Amino acid sequence: MSLFKRKKTSSSADNQSALAEMALKSIHDGVIITDKNGVVEFINPAAVTMTGHGSNSIGLDYGLLIKLESKEGRTLADNENPLIQAMKNSQPLEKYQASLIVGQSDKRIPVAISILIANNVGQNRIITFRNITKELEEEGEQTEFISTASHEMRTPVATIDGYLSLSLNPQTATIDERARGYLTAAQNASKHLGKLFRDLLDVTKLDDGRIRPNFVPVEMVSLVKDHTKDYAVRAKEAKLNFTFGSDSPSSFSDNRKLNQVIYGFVDVDFMREIMGNLIDNAIKYTPDGGSIYVNVRGDGDRVLINVTDTGIGISSEDLAHIFQKFYRSDNSDTRTIGGSGLGLYLVKQRTEAMGGKVWAESAFGDGSTFYVSLPRLSNDEYEKRMIMIRNREIQEQIQSQKAPQAAMPTPGPAPAPVQQAAPIPQATPTPSQPAPQPVQQATSIPPRPAPQAIQPTLQAQQVATQPPAPPAPPMPPTPSAPPAQNQSETVQNQTNINLNGEAK
Repeated sequence: MSLFKRKKTSSSADNQSALAEMALKSIHDGVIITDKNGVVEFINPAAVTMTGHGSNSIGLDYGLLIKLESKEGRTLADNENPLIQAMKNSQPLEKYQASLIVGQSDKRIPVAISILIANNVGQNRIITFRNITKELEEEGEQTEFISTASHEMRTPVATIDGYLSLSLNPQTATIDERARGYLTAAQNASKHLGKLFRDLLDVTKLDDGRIRPNFVPVEMVSLVKDHTKDYAVRAKEAKLNFTFGSDSPSSFSDNRKLNQVIYGFVDVDFMREIMGNLIDNAIKYTPDGGSIYVNVRGDGDRVLINVTDTGIGISSEDLAHIFQKFYRSDNSDTRTIGGSGLGLYLVKQRTEAMGGKVWAESAFGDGSTFYVSLPRLSNDEYEKRMIMIRNREIQEQIQSQKAPQAAMPTPGPAPAPVQQAAPIPQATPTPSQPAPQPVQQATSIPPRPAPQAIQPTLQAQQVATQPPAPPAPPMPPTPSAPPAQNQSETVQNQTNINLNGEAK
């Protein structure tokens, strides 16, 4: 009986395995199963089609099949590729959006990739990726609508806010305290609505590709510290303790972290938005007398930034959704605090655009810590990139200096065409010639009613092209050039003869 049961159990397991394999082969999502070293053990037909590799991929390394770029089209280094990092560190990955390079072609497919680490003996990795082209198209239509609506609504909201300001100004309007309270509430709502539209525009600009990260090499500690100066003043006004260079009150005395030099390759404007939203949230959700701690440190090949507060904290149910668009915690402590639900989504969006990752650790009533992890540059990489930037700036400066010089005329003698246009020859005609060459050219001019007008024209040309020559001494064989007056008279006489049709 026991043997039968074992046989039945084995047969049932084989049947379930066959059904699972059949299901994996029939779905439209790509599925690749590897061992703990990343060697492919299974690949379904959808994954074969999407990767552009044949079904004989068993035994190959997964990196030969799945080649990714960021969704902005940027090449991902190993240390900023979430897929490689998750496979290397045996960590799960959930719906990371990237562009999948199809085989050896130039085709790119937008995909959402997830990794599940199996708890079996072999510690298999299950990689799934889904073509999200249709989803992105629908999202693009929604983004376009939101962007257009936000842009059109900003003007009337600004007008409303302007009139409310005039109504609250004692120099332009007289109102009682009751009306002032109503108008103040309306103005606060108007400002909140205006900020919502601004956040929507900022989010949609990156979603639809109208802006891209402008990466520059920077020293991260100085950059973050510079972005937190204004918020330190705001925290003080809100009766909060603000500390830069520590993770928590216990590490406040560790001043060595302030002296650490850490380099990164980031967008400076994106970093300003990220730090601004994180610290602004910490100020809003921390009661009077609380503390905020900001720190930057190197963590291997990553730059790790944390913003820690002693505020109201986040429940475990909300913690999984706080980075979603328009999501806000709904409890008695947060309902009275204004917000658009876009700040943390913007932080996630900007961080991932720079090849980073953001997450939060919190417990309700026990404060929160938000972490931003970004790719780190070594000292040598930082110097190389700085040299490249300096060389590019020098080249641009040289080109800008050359451009005006190329547009300026080159100084020199009078152009050749002016000399060729002189109507008077340089030597007198020989006896065998009936008339000088300019006179022969003049015969081709159509007859005019008043031929006498030719004389001042020829004289003006002669004066402009050749100064008067002094009288030359008589030379029997080859006389020198006659005076300008004699030449003019000769030309005039010959011209009149030709125009009158008389032979010389």
